[in-house]
Amino acid sequence: MPISAAESISPAFQRTKQQLFHPFRFGQWARLAFVGLLAGEMGSGGCNLSSPFPNHQSGSPASLGTILPPPLMNHPAMLAALIASVVVLGLVLGALFIYINSVMRFVLFDSVVAGECHVRKGWVRRRRHGRRLFWWQLLFGLVAFATIVIVVGVPVAIAWALGLFHDPSQHILPLVLGGILLFFVFLVLIVVLATIQVMTNDFVVPQMALEEIGAMEGWRRLWALLKAEKGGYAGYIGMKIILTIAASIVFGIITIVVLLVLLVPVGGAGVVAVLAGKAAGLTWNAFTITLVVIAACLVIAILVFLAALISVPAIVFFPAYSIYFFAARYAPLSNLLWPQPPAPA
Repeated sequence: MPISAAESISPAFQRTKQQLFHPFRFGQWARLAFVGLLAGEMGSGGCNLSSPFPNHQSGSPASLGTILPPPLMNHPAMLAALIASVVVLGLVLGALFIYINSVMRFVLFDSVVAGECHVRKGWVRRRRHGRRLFWWQLLFGLVAFATIVIVVGVPVAIAWALGLFHDPSQHILPLVLGGILLFFVFLVLIVVLATIQVMTNDFVVPQMALEEIGAMEGWRRLWALLKAEKGGYAGYIGMKIILTIAASIVFGIITIVVLLVLLVPVGGAGVVAVLAGKAAGLTWNAFTITLVVIAACLVIAILVFLAALISVPAIVFFPAYSIYFFAARYAPLSNLLWPQPPAPA
């Protein structure tokens, strides 16, 4: 009988301990941090990026003039071209990251199954599989975005057409009730989309890796397994949520403490650099601003990688957890984990 979600915790924990600490190898640890970070396995907390610009009168020409250089304000075509370039660059970088993320999902899977992480070999071996997952992620992302726009946009458009926003004080009750209903519908939609993404990573990727199939075929097979064992997979999702919350709290606290300790010397070095620059007669110009931005990006990259290093046990544990749960239900993965001895001649 297939093991349950709770029973999959112990072998996943043992594999994590074996791979990371018997023996401990910093190079292996660092490679797993790198792969896990790019594969999106390391959980991230909420990030509130507030605007660095002064908020005098948002949207007024005066405030825009403080943000944008005068040449751009006086040439709308140049401003439009700049905005278009930024959008295109963002889309290209986003697609590139999704591709890297897709390949690294397979590299992480191989690393946990084999107990060894080899980034270059894994990348060369799994590029073809990554391309298949890449197209699936693009399609899924577009469908998810369109669904969210429809679910949120249609009710808002209806409320606007009914005039509820023209005089909100006269329509408080329908706006409040409609907002609460829309919030819960949106929340359910986000949970469904997140569940699909998790199950793709945990149960479709192993099929793609071991049987040379696409994501759609992997989902077709997984759907048959889900219908045959609804309770088992529901228990897996519930247990994974609990484990994820617990791991996020534990590793989040450790990461915050370590980063706070490191930010003291880093911040001190920044203050010394600024004072030294002022003493040397440096002023804020294109060169110094660019230099500060590059230095800030380097510091952020180092801190993010440090957070990934701290989270390596979770990066290994959660794929191992899904592998042991799924192996009991998927013969090719079971044969890979527990190969049968050759038949006697």
